Order: sequence, then C-alpha cells, then structure tokens
Amino acid sequence: MLAESKGTNSLIGEWGFSAVVEANGQRLLFDTGARPDTVLRNAEALGIDLSGITDVVLSHFHWDHTGGLVTLRRELAKKNPAALSRAHVGHGFFWPRTTKEGKPYSPTAELRSAYEASGGKFIEHDTPAELLPGVWLTGPVPRVHPEHNYPQNILVKTPQGTVPDDVQDDASLVLDSTEGLIVITGCGHAGIVNTIDAARARVRDTKVSTVFGGLHLLDADDSTLDWTGSEFKRDGVRHVVGAHCTGIEAVYRLRQSAGLDRKSCVVGAVGASYELGRGIEAGRLAH
Repeated sequence: MLAESKGTNSLIGEWGFSAVVEANGQRLLFDTGARPDTVLRNAEALGIDLSGITDVVLSHFHWDHTGGLVTLRRELAKKNPAALSRAHVGHGFFWPRTTKEGKPYSPTAELRSAYEASGGKFIEHDTPAELLPGVWLTGPVPRVHPEHNYPQNILVKTPQGTVPDDVQDDASLVLDSTEGLIVITGCGHAGIVNTIDAARARVRDTKVSTVFGGLHLLDADDSTLDWTGSEFKRDGVRHVVGAHCTGIEAVYRLRQSAGLDRKSCVVGAVGASYELGRGIEAGRLAH
C-alpha cells in the first residue's frame, strides 16, 4: 500500500510530500514532508507505527521533501534505535547550490550534520538499486525528453563546474508488481515521462500501471499536459494519483488525455492511497 495519509479531520496538510510504501510485508518511507513534525503527527493520528521502518528514501534535496527527516529519526529512535537509520539519496544530493544572485540555496549541509549526529547514515546512489525485493530506486534519471520540471533560477556546483540546476539527484521508486510497474515520484523534476522510460529500461520492460506522487506540472501548458497524458496512455497507465506539485487543473487535463476517469485519475492530498488489487482510495478532496 502507498499512502500520503488516510484522511481524518485530525490530519495536517502542507506543501510537501511523504508516503509509506509497503511491499511483501516490508515497508520504507519515501520523503519526509516539509515541516519538522507533520509526518510524525499524521502517523500518530493514524495509529501508524513508523519505528519499525529502517530505510527512508529522499527523492531529492528540496526542503519540502526532507524537512521531517531529523525529527522523525530522533523521535522514532527512542523506540527503535534502527528506525530511519538509513537514508537513500541520489547522486548530487549534497552538491552546493546558490541562487543566480549568489544566495545559498541548499539545506543539505545542516541536514547531513544533524542526521548523522542522530546516528543516521546517508547512502548515495548513482545507479539503480533494489532496496527491497521488487522495490527499486531509479537512481538519476536520463533526460531524454525535454521536460523542464524544475526551478530556473538555481545554480549547482558539480565536479565539472557550476551549471544551472536541473535537480540531477531527482530519483523515484519503482515497484515491480503483477499488474505492471508502479512509479512513485516526489516531485518528478526529471520529468514523469523520462522517469517512466527509465523505470521500464532499468526494472522491467512492461506497462506502467500506476503513477503516484508529485509530477511538477503545476505550471505546465495545455500542450505539455496533453503530450504527457498521451504518453501515459501509450505506456498503459491505468491509475494516477497526482499529488503535491502536480496541480489540480493538470490532473483534470491528464485524465482527459490519458483516457482515464474520476476514479482512476485523482487529485492526491492528505488521505490518498493506492493498494494493489483494490486501486485508489482518494479521500474527500477528489470526490
């Protein structure tokens, strides 16, 4: 099961993303939200014990996906010292960044220091990795299609020099299921079509049944959305939960161009979930 949360009135929504991923009885956490305690408080409200989860994946370095990491690690370690003790990140996660005006734009140095002080360990991936049986981290995604789903005003210092930052560390999860591949994105800065192509090339060349997460299409024009939806249709996508930075209007446009309906292509917010064999539970927002 994948879940941002299963909605009740006590849950907290924010501009951020986090999902619990369960496969074959094993779980990991994908992203940790924006504010320090949002994911922790939502899990408590739902009665979900995160302390048994050892591995957390951070889809990319942005604050709205990493903000809860240190708080979660510190609080959960009180119950289980191994809780969230391994954090998987893409190559380039720790590269220093600035705005074009020269202002620092990277929280990763402080994040690294605080997380490692709590006993956590970062694992940086520059190639695909199977984190659990049938659950893969894409590693950095090749930018084959010109999907520009990232800020345009940030510079990053790479080993080859300082260049505009296209969020090279952006990585997604891919679950290899009996219904096809399930792709889980944090923001999809690499582009969701690029990510789907990478999933099929690196995990298994089959249809992608489900796309779940942030797709960073909030500001995309109609032609981009129509093209994206047509690619979903080509790849056999049957379920879409467009959360976080996808955009409400973008979800509706994708629904049309991908040939889906209001039950199979929904706005994902606090409360959205997907379970193999049962499909999407969208929560009140998408009704």
